[in-house]
Amino acid sequence: SRLSTFTCFHPHLPRVCAMPLGWSDNIILFSDSYKVSHWKQYPAGTKTVYSYFESRGCDREGWDSVCFFGLQYFIKRYMQGQVVTKEKIEEAEVIYGEHFGDNNLFYKEGWEYILKEHGGRLPVVIKAVPEGTVVPNKMVLFTMENTDPKCFWLTNFLETLLVQVWYP
Repeated sequence: SRLSTFTCFHPHLPRVCAMPLGWSDNIILFSDSYKVSHWKQYPAGTKTVYSYFESRGCDREGWDSVCFFGLQYFIKRYMQGQVVTKEKIEEAEVIYGEHFGDNNLFYKEGWEYILKEHGGRLPVVIKAVPEGTVVPNKMVLFTMENTDPKCFWLTNFLETLLVQVWYP
């Protein structure tokens, strides 16, 4: 397969990493790998997952608030419109299969459901304080909730992408 190499600064990954070309446009690959299996771990009957995001703050004196911005960019760049396609599902299945050594952890059926029932659009709703608002630390900046009971797993799957609002 065609790979793109880049320098990685994550302390637990190799210094030079490789990812398939085009990976940056596949939202199915934008999650921490441990979250790929979370769909199997929710209690039976789960229909709604409601998550909130906050700035936890830091230990520096005087750093008691955050100017919230960046969410609109991530929504428009990565989450708006049809972001799930058959090709992206197939690409993720191959990559996760190689990563985990089998295909039992990747929820292909869930992504196919989103493609079929929602036209590849993500069935979530996000509510946020207005961008540019200065918010005290440890206060909610935005929330996310699934809008389709069959996609309860999607809310926290998307967390990895959205926490990047803190370091755009």
